[in-house]
Amino acid sequence: MNVLHFVNAFFSDGSHWHGYDGIPARLAEHIRYSLLALGLAAVVGLPVGLLTGHYGRGGNALALIATAGRALPSFGLLVLMFILLGFGMVPVMVPLVVLAVPPILVTTYEAMRSVDPSPVDAARGMGMGESRVLFQVELPVALPLILSGLRSAAIQIISTATIAAYVSLGGLGRYIVDGLYQLDYEKVVGGATLVAVLALVTLGVFWAAGRFAVSPGVRRGG
Repeated sequence: MNVLHFVNAFFSDGSHWHGYDGIPARLAEHIRYSLLALGLAAVVGLPVGLLTGHYGRGGNALALIATAGRALPSFGLLVLMFILLGFGMVPVMVPLVVLAVPPILVTTYEAMRSVDPSPVDAARGMGMGESRVLFQVELPVALPLILSGLRSAAIQIISTATIAAYVSLGGLGRYIVDGLYQLDYEKVVGGATLVAVLALVTLGVFWAAGRFAVSPGVRRGG
């Protein structure tokens, strides 16, 4: 039996579309976990990346933090947090946020440092304060690269949020974990397919966000 057969069997089974274990419910749980983790990571990574990039300081420290964050095994961190904190959302959020902060932090810093200094100097020469220079001059130009960092973090979170199922929470990982336990490969393949489709949809959302939020002049310049 090939993968396409498993996919067809999973999605054509009406029982997978209803109830607490149905696709809509599990998809909603997965999206909720992912949005929460991405929001927390953005709250941590964006301000630090913007400020360090604006002032041009802390690049080496950010690189060290990013390397350390990427080196931490998400599943191992999940198990450790579960042992320390017990059941709940916090043990799941910690590894997801730790995974997502480095790409947001480093990409935001690099985006700010890549802005042409000429308009920045001109803005300061006109008497604009540092906050106005940051938000009105640098940020609009850096926005495409910043969005790419958020996009990368979102894809990593969506792919890794399946680990929530290992500590008895929901999400699409429930199909993968339960399917492996039950030797139900139809469920395993179906869950993996849903995660992949959600990641592709997320790419489309960020593409649309870039078209909407980034000015045409900056897009053409890029």
